[in-house]
Amino acid sequence: MQEVISVGRRSLFQKVITVFIVTLLLATAGLYAGQFVPGALMLPLMVAEVIMLISAFWLRKRKAVGYAFVYAFAVISGVTTYPIVSYYISQSGAQIVLYAFGMTLGIFTVFGLIGARTKKDLGFLGSFLMVAVLALIFIGIFSIFSPLNDGGLLAFSGIGSIVFSLFILYDFNQMKHRGISEEMVPLLALSLYLDFLNLFINLLRFLGILSKD
Repeated sequence: MQEVISVGRRSLFQKVITVFIVTLLLATAGLYAGQFVPGALMLPLMVAEVIMLISAFWLRKRKAVGYAFVYAFAVISGVTTYPIVSYYISQSGAQIVLYAFGMTLGIFTVFGLIGARTKKDLGFLGSFLMVAVLALIFIGIFSIFSPLNDGGLLAFSGIGSIVFSLFILYDFNQMKHRGISEEMVPLLALSLYLDFLNLFINLLRFLGILSKD
């Protein structure tokens, strides 16, 4: 019986990873399409992205986040990430984007494996990470009105990279210890995608600042 349960969990885990990979591919397509999107549409798309993210947060308890929602979010977030990537390509070259992506992929893989194989339940990290994300959001909003200097931005990006690396560890660990149900697959894949995307953006910003020196 335990073997059957184990096989079922493994199958659902593989499904989460598959959906996550699909979201990355769709986000990449959105990133490519971003170069053709008029600048005037970027703000409405960013607003739509934020609304969808808030909706996903409130819908998660009902487990009502579907595949279409996740895939649509991936495409939109890919489009809205284009200006960021384009900026760093123009400032530091395409190589820095490849470095950031490679580092993100490496960290995601290593921390994911550690989280999935750690016997200890790391659920206690949840509250700490949520507070850290809220603090990052607050600082991000504050920096709109009072921009950070390079030192402050470097620290902000470094801390953000650490926080989202730990989120990867946490999310994989919780999939192991709390289990996965069929209806949770899209939401879990979305969580992994957000971990990956935010880690990538923070690393890209971090490397971009270092490349100025």
